[in-house]
Amino acid sequence: MSIYLDNAATSFPKPEPVYQAVMNAMCEVGASAGRAGHRRSLEAGRLVYQARESVAALLSIPDSSRVIFTHSATEALNIAVRGTVSAGDHVITTSMEHNSLLRPLYAVRKQGVELTIVSAGSDGCVDPNDIRRSLRPNTRMIAVGHVSNVSGTIQSLVEIAAVAREAGALFLVDAAQSAGCVPLDAVAMGIDLLAAPGHKGLMGPQGTGFLYAAPQVRLKPLIAGGTGTNSTLEEQPESIPEGFEAGTHNVPGIAGLQKGIEFVLSQGVSTIGEKERSLVQYAAEGLASISSLTLLGPADSSRHTGVLSFTVEGIDSSALAFALDQEFDIAVRAGLHCAPLAHRTLGTFPAGTVRLSPGWFTTRDEIAIFCDAVVKCSRAGR
Repeated sequence: MSIYLDNAATSFPKPEPVYQAVMNAMCEVGASAGRAGHRRSLEAGRLVYQARESVAALLSIPDSSRVIFTHSATEALNIAVRGTVSAGDHVITTSMEHNSLLRPLYAVRKQGVELTIVSAGSDGCVDPNDIRRSLRPNTRMIAVGHVSNVSGTIQSLVEIAAVAREAGALFLVDAAQSAGCVPLDAVAMGIDLLAAPGHKGLMGPQGTGFLYAAPQVRLKPLIAGGTGTNSTLEEQPESIPEGFEAGTHNVPGIAGLQKGIEFVLSQGVSTIGEKERSLVQYAAEGLASISSLTLLGPADSSRHTGVLSFTVEGIDSSALAFALDQEFDIAVRAGLHCAPLAHRTLGTFPAGTVRLSPGWFTTRDEIAIFCDAVVKCSRAGR
């Protein structure tokens, strides 16, 4: 039996309506959204609009036009960073971030932006007071990942948002590991910019993502090209969302994303998150018999999502993941997970960890099989 436990990278399988929506958009609609006035193009536009409305419902935002569709959370984060900060500005981030946020920040640092990286504790938790102490008069943005893709640590967004408000800084949230499993209310939580992928917790297809920009945020487009509107302008329009969605929309992917979000909302974000956390806790209990195994992340389950990283003394993490795949047909992820600073913080650099990330469709029986396989591998020394 094949067991998939790499949902933090990409959720699998998807709800059946997601597959159906993708195929319907390709086979029955076919046209581009916003690029013509015929019925097929209008239908494509309707699918995109419905998806915007679903994202708005997910984030509790009143205006769905503030949702910009992208091909990934990475693209969304690049728009958020490059579209708001400039030379002389100061940005604060943390040592738990994924490279999809860190690398755009490193890039703008080379262009004159000042960057402060606040260190998290050994459990991955960041103290909002440490962020407050890092404020400068020119602090333009505080950029934080809601949940660590390595340790599953949940950061205190409301407290960090309050720090940003005090400083008059923008608050950017990378919700790659929280959208779909941790409730998000962008307005109530004080979030100015929020980036998320469609293919993880929202159960949509790969090649989808979005950026939410609050009404007070002024963005500069990252990419120039056709928008279907304002075609006589030589410069890229800055209107949201059209000016930030240059080129042809991924209508099949967006249609699938809408059905994924619809499924998440029907089950309940909190319900999904609780199930994933319970599976991780079950896994932790099942692995407890391995004395040489170390679990990463907060001991407090309320500060943890359904992502669990661990190491086994004397066994290379990549070798263990390879053995699980080849000998037991169990898919997990090993290594640095594109978050090297997080591993330095957690003390697992450069070897990395084995990461378990169950999803909505994962069963307790599958977790039990996984734990048994890890026990067997640890006894065999591989």
